[in-house]
Amino acid sequence: MLIYAFFCLIVSMRVLELWIAKRNERRLKAIGAKEFGRAHYRWMVIMHTFFLLSFLFESLYKGGHLSPWWPFFFGVFLIVQWLRIWSIVSLGPFWNTKILILPNAHVVVKGPYRFLRHPNYLVVVLEFLLIPLLFQAYITAVVFSFLNVCVLFVRISTEEKALAAMTDYESRFRNRSRFFPFLPAK
Repeated sequence: MLIYAFFCLIVSMRVLELWIAKRNERRLKAIGAKEFGRAHYRWMVIMHTFFLLSFLFESLYKGGHLSPWWPFFFGVFLIVQWLRIWSIVSLGPFWNTKILILPNAHVVVKGPYRFLRHPNYLVVVLEFLLIPLLFQAYITAVVFSFLNVCVLFVRISTEEKALAAMTDYESRFRNRSRFFPFLPAK
């Protein structure tokens, strides 16, 4: 069944990301990086886990059928994955699922970071909509998109405060929007 293959693909991508994050975490901490947001990180992991399970179970409950709009959703999903890879590659050893800040480092302003402060979070927001919508898991899309926005509100605030306190974030990102490249920064 297609739903199982897609679910395995998504889980495999997450496992690879966690492996990259763990490798980068060891390297960053070895050269003095500090971790922030540890308390909310656990909730973020729990939410992502339940998102994937909810997506699978709701999709299976509804028969595991693709949406009639699947070509559109899948096309946007592929673009979003390209943005994810571009974000990860652009940050290189600084990319992580945790908030790890290397004091006095220069923030990365290449790749999608030339246009946005948080392209990777934009990816996550879009995935929380696209993945369930592909298989008509509408409840998962709505519930977990709301929860994700709540978590990201806390996470982005924590990350931006830490970056502003320990790096050149304020001066380098002053004129960049968080998520949409053509909107003015706040």
